Amino acid sequence: MAEVLFYHLQRQPVEAVLPGLLLRSLERGWRVVVEAGDEQRMAALDDHLWTFSDDSFLPHGSAREPDIASQPVALVCEPGNPNNANVRFLVHGARAPDDLSAWERVVLMFDGADEAALSAAREDWRKVKALGADATYWQQNDQGRWEKKA
Repeated sequence: MAEVLFYHLQRQPVEAVLPGLLLRSLERGWRVVVEAGDEQRMAALDDHLWTFSDDSFLPHGSAREPDIASQPVALVCEPGNPNNANVRFLVHGARAPDDLSAWERVVLMFDGADEAALSAAREDWRKVKALGADATYWQQNDQGRWEKKA
């Protein structure tokens, strides 16, 4: 069963936090799937990951590309594991999957200023706990660092 981490974004948007987490995942030798809530958000994230840093490269591809299976980071809008990933990031409204067995880790990131996102995260917390997953809740402190709250 996957370890599930809930990241409550308060100081920075997903676009500021996600690239660093993806780079760390790749450094660990993990393959990653990032699921966005819709096509438009996935396309914007795809563009952002090419330009987020002048001195860093983040190899990735989207579900629209035929070689998605060979990509270390796959961007999708639907369930599945097109690149045989170990880790799944859920952003921009993507919800926790019903089956967590395909993943070592699932990271659900949500905007703390968005009431709908907070409500969805609470529902997903109850869902993954009911599935028996080991879930932890992380919140940004004033310095932008992550603190485990639950």
